[in-house]
Amino acid sequence: MNLSRQALLGMGMIVGGSVMLYAMVNQVNNNPAPAAKPAAVAQTEKAPAAKPPLTTDVETEKRLLAQKQKEREARVAEQQKRAQEILAEQEEAAAQALAKSRAENQQYLEDNSSVGGDSDSPEAAQTKTDSKTEDNAAESTKEAEAVAKKAQAEKDKAEKEKAAKAEKEKAAKKKEADSKKDTSSASSTAGTHTIQSGDVLGSIARQYGVSVAALAAANNMSPSDPIKLGKTLKIPAKGDVEKLEKSAADAKKKRELEQKSAEEKKKTAKSEDAKQDAQKKLESARQKVKETDAKGSFGVQVALATSQNSADEVAKRFKAAGYKVKTSRTSRGVRVVVGPERGKVAALALKDKINSDPEVKTTSAWVLYW
Repeated sequence: MNLSRQALLGMGMIVGGSVMLYAMVNQVNNNPAPAAKPAAVAQTEKAPAAKPPLTTDVETEKRLLAQKQKEREARVAEQQKRAQEILAEQEEAAAQALAKSRAENQQYLEDNSSVGGDSDSPEAAQTKTDSKTEDNAAESTKEAEAVAKKAQAEKDKAEKEKAAKAEKEKAAKKKEADSKKDTSSASSTAGTHTIQSGDVLGSIARQYGVSVAALAAANNMSPSDPIKLGKTLKIPAKGDVEKLEKSAADAKKKRELEQKSAEEKKKTAKSEDAKQDAQKKLESARQKVKETDAKGSFGVQVALATSQNSADEVAKRFKAAGYKVKTSRTSRGVRVVVGPERGKVAALALKDKINSDPEVKTTSAWVLYW
């Protein structure tokens, strides 16, 4: 029994191997080996495919370059056109200048021939004119351009001035209209006010919206004048305030001038009185010296100048006031002395007179032995 199993197993293995061998043979026969490829073809297949060229960027670059070239050519053409226009204008200006010069030259020749004067031949004069015109053609063009610029600048300036003038006139009209409006509205506020207890000019002026000066001027009084209880004051219209203020200012100025003039007169009179009193004292002192027969000569020094010119100026002022004046040079300067007087008492009286004299304007005179 064991032998039969082993025999069957062996036979099965042989049959299976035969089947597998047969299948392999059939597969080989159905799929023959591929023929060998050429070396070049094989190398080509192994190498990676090359990337396509960037034809898009190159074309865009060419298109941009072409566009820039056209723009450049257009600018050059525009510049050439402008240059031709300027050249034509210059040639026209030169031609006009030349024609004008020729006409003036012809007129000059005709004038000379009519009065019998000497002149060059027409051909020589024309040659000089042409040469001069050609030399000044460029300068004429520049001058024409400068004149055009100046004319434009003046035009702009005139327009600005016109606009400013119009604005100024507009503002003036507005101000005038406002002033008329204020005057018409203020005229209704003009009236009277009866002074009550506690009233002063300042409070009344504030109450009616006017200045103290205008209120006082409207009532023919000064701002400092007292007011009486029960008195009626006129309240000025606002349109008259400016006029009243001006009138009050003029009146105040007039009062100040009158007061100043009165003070000056009073001061002058006082000086004259002092001068006369000093003169009387001087005469009395001189009489006293004469009676006592005092010896010695004294003078009144009024200045010690640094130079002779300065001393002469001081001496001139004292001489104009009626004094006897002498100058003497010392080691400290040039001394200006009034006198002399015989006796110290007379010299002291002379000093008092000099110090009180408004004409010489000094208060530092002093007596010295002469």
